[in-house]
Parts: sequence; structure tokens; C-alpha cells
Amino acid sequence: MNGSLSTGSIPSAARPATVPRPDRSPAAVAAEIQSLEFRFGIDGAHVLARAAELAAEARGLGEHALTRWARLLEANMLRRNGDLAAAAGICSEVNAWAQQHRHRPLLARSHQQLSIVHDNLGDIAAGLEHAVRAVEALDDDASPRARGVILLRLADVLAQGGSIEAARTRYGHAEQVAVTAEDVDLHLVVLNNLAYAEHLSGDHERAWAAVQRLRAVTEAAGGQLSADALDTMAMIQVGRGRYAEAAEIARGNVEAYRIAGPDDADGLAEYLLTLAIAQRHLGETAAAQASLDRCTALCHERELAGVEVRVLQEQAELHAACGDTGRAFTVHKRFHQAERELHSQQRDAQARARHAVFETAEARREAERFREQARRDPLTGLPNRRYVDETLPGVLAGGPVVVALVDLDHFKRVNDVCSHEIGDRVLVALADLLLAAARPARFAARPAGFAARLGGEEFLLVLPGCGAGEAAPVLEEFRRAVQDHPWQPLTGDLPVTVSVGAAESGPRDTQRTVLGAADKLLYQAKHEGRNRCVISR
Repeated sequence: MNGSLSTGSIPSAARPATVPRPDRSPAAVAAEIQSLEFRFGIDGAHVLARAAELAAEARGLGEHALTRWARLLEANMLRRNGDLAAAAGICSEVNAWAQQHRHRPLLARSHQQLSIVHDNLGDIAAGLEHAVRAVEALDDDASPRARGVILLRLADVLAQGGSIEAARTRYGHAEQVAVTAEDVDLHLVVLNNLAYAEHLSGDHERAWAAVQRLRAVTEAAGGQLSADALDTMAMIQVGRGRYAEAAEIARGNVEAYRIAGPDDADGLAEYLLTLAIAQRHLGETAAAQASLDRCTALCHERELAGVEVRVLQEQAELHAACGDTGRAFTVHKRFHQAERELHSQQRDAQARARHAVFETAEARREAERFREQARRDPLTGLPNRRYVDETLPGVLAGGPVVVALVDLDHFKRVNDVCSHEIGDRVLVALADLLLAAARPARFAARPAGFAARLGGEEFLLVLPGCGAGEAAPVLEEFRRAVQDHPWQPLTGDLPVTVSVGAAESGPRDTQRTVLGAADKLLYQAKHEGRNRCVISR
């Protein structure tokens, strides 16, 4: 399991030289493109190479629509291979051409691909908009596979956005298409994505039911569950508290990988991480540490930065389970640092992809609006980490500043008990309270502070021009405002509180040092019982 709703990874490949073949008819070229489109478990290197050749062949035949259809196939392979910027540019170009020429099949396909691109960029709202447009553009001539995949995309993005009820309906529509068309491969992908969506939503029993259906369809077709599907099954069993079953599945995956040999770069690392999590829950801490050590070595060997961040998070959990809170805190800090570095790398890649997506005349007119959006959290409207990275160093250079890290206490319980939709509404309400705290009336004559969302349930509050003593009552008033806010219509009897760690900057402090100090104080606030402020003096 790799943390996303997907149809599998594609190995890397260099872009090939292309040789047009004008001896074939447009119908033959179209038939081959369709045979390669929306296939699952394919040889990505081969399809990437063939897509470029087919585009050149269609271009040589003077078939503009066919050329762009082949280019979309190429974009899909490039995206799966990690070249998001190149894929985004192709999809945007095809989408603009399809709109201009009212070409519904290409419009549906390009919107579907742009939905995935925006999803990869973390822009769920744009991903949903493109997914809806893809469904709207479907016509009666669309193949069952194309119809099913486009319906599946809408279901996936709804699930990613937390609208699990709406997602279930769309998964049902996609499954009906697969069953009617007797498309077993599509049916398996729909059930796999449904299972993982239910897992993400916290409904582990529904997730398990979907896995059981996935298993039944696989066995009826005479096949076996893929390693990725088994990894999803293991994580669902962890969520159900069936740790022994989860460990058994994960061990089987690791052993199968050893026998069959490598199938992708991160497969074994993912399976070892799942095994370590299950072993920790079983109390098998020595075995869990051995699994994590193997996983860490693989991450270093294969440069699996994304997996390594989650390994650090699990390592901190394992140290805590062993009662070693000191090492847990040290590794927890390393996890946050690695997570920030990974996000920084992802932001660079996302910026390149966004530039490719919006490299049109309309986008250039709206460039400034997109620039502002890139610095805003789409859910709360607060500035995001990119804004903080660009703004906080200058604020620190201007004099004394109090920097406070704010973390919602036990926020996972809100999501698990009340739903992710309610969790999102809690985050929005908290953002409003933070905005009020950033501009208290008592600081009217001072430089304006700001609040930001760093990610998940972690927020930042910056109060310039004051020391810890002056900021303490402001932060305590904010903490009480959160505690006393009327949450009951949203969360019922479940309380909502925050822990705050705040540090006053010194003349030699940098963003890294002051955030590190605030993070340590936040950890102290949580260790001392949560729902409190800990401020450096």
C-alpha cells in the first residue's frame, strides 16, 4: 500500500526516438491506442515508448485528434513514472484543443487525466472539478473501460476529499459498468480502490467487506491477489485490531518478494513497514525493530524518501512503545524535519507541474491569482507552509517575535468518531479562532501577526514585536477560546482542545531554530496532559 488510490506504479523509461509509419490506416493506429489505454499492471516502459511512436505515426497521417489521443496515453505513462510536469503540460494542451474543437472523447479523457494531476498536486478541489467535467463529457460511444475508469476517478477524488458517502455511490456505478462489460481487471481495480477508500475513512469493517469481495472476484477469475492488494488488506487488519492476521499477511508479502525477486523500487520497503507496524501492536518490539532496520536500509539504498519519512514516524512510535520517551522525542523531531524536507521537494515538483498545467494565455492572465492560491491552504484559507517559509525569516529579522505551534489534541478521534467531514469543519472553525488571536486588540499598534496551517492538525501563530510575557495572555485566551467554543453541534460530547508550544526569538535565531524550540515546548505541553500552553521565558 502506498498511501494513494491508484492502479499501480510504472517503471521508469527514457523517451524513445520515434519513427512514423504512414503505411498503417488511422483506424489501425486508433485500435492500438485503445488497446493500450486504461490498462492495469502493464509494462509502463513499453507503453511509454509505444505511445510516443503512435503520436508520431498519427501526426504523419495528419490525424490531429488521433495524435492528441496518443499524447494523452504518453502523458499517463509519464505521470505514473513521476514526470508530473511533462504530463501536466500534455494534458493541458490536449484539453484546450478538445474544448476548442468540441471533441467530447478527448475532453473526457483529458479532464480525467487533469483530475489525477491536480490530485497529485494536492489540489483536491480542482481534481474534483476535472473529474466531474470528465463524467459530463462522456458520450454514448465511450468504451466500457473508458467509462468505468472515468467514473472510478470521480469516486477516488471524492474519497480523497472525505466525501465517502458520495464516493460509495460512484464506486457502485463504476462496478456496475465493470460487471456489465464482464471486465474483470476493471472490477478488481474498483474493489481495491473502494477497500482503500473505506480504510482511509476509518470504516475498517466496510473496508474488510470490500477486500473479501475483491478476493472472491479474484478467485473466481482464477487469479491471486496482488502484493499491493495484500498490503492494503494487512493495513485494514491493523485498523480492525487483527494484528496477528496483519502480521501474517505482511510476512507472506515479504517472503513472496524474496522468492519472486524485485517488482518495483518501493514494494519490499512498504511491506516491511506494514509488518513492523503489526509487530509493534503485537508487542513484538524486537521483531518490529528488525523489520524497521531492514526497511531503513532499503530506503537509503533506493532513495525512497517518501517511505523513509513514514519509517521515522513508526520508529518514534516503537521507541515510545518500549518506554524510551527520550529516543522517541529525538526521532519524532527527525520525522518532522524529514517531512518538511520532503514537502519542500514536493513543492518544487508541484510548482513545475503547475507551471506546465497553466501555460496557456488564460493562465498567464490569472498567474497572480494562482500564485496566491499556492500560498493558501484550500480548506481553511490560512497561509500554508510555503507562505511561512517565504515570510517568517523576514519577520524574525525585524525584531523580537513569539512563534507558537498549535496542535489539536486527539484530533484523530474527531475524524474517527465524527467523520472526516466534521474534522474539516473543526479545522475551519479553529482557523477563525487563530485569525482572531493573530490580531488581538491589545496589539493594535504593533506589526500584524499571522496564522498559518502547516499541515494536518498543526498550525502556526506568529506574534511580532512582543516578548513571551506579553504573548502569554494572548495565547492563553486563545486556548480558552478553543476550549469554550460551542463544539457540541459538530462533535457532540467529544471535547476539542489545543496544545500550544511558544518560543520567543532571539537576535541570532533562524526559522529552523525558533520552530525547533517551539516544537520542543509543544511536545512538553502534550506530555504534561495537553490543553495547555508552554511558553519560553
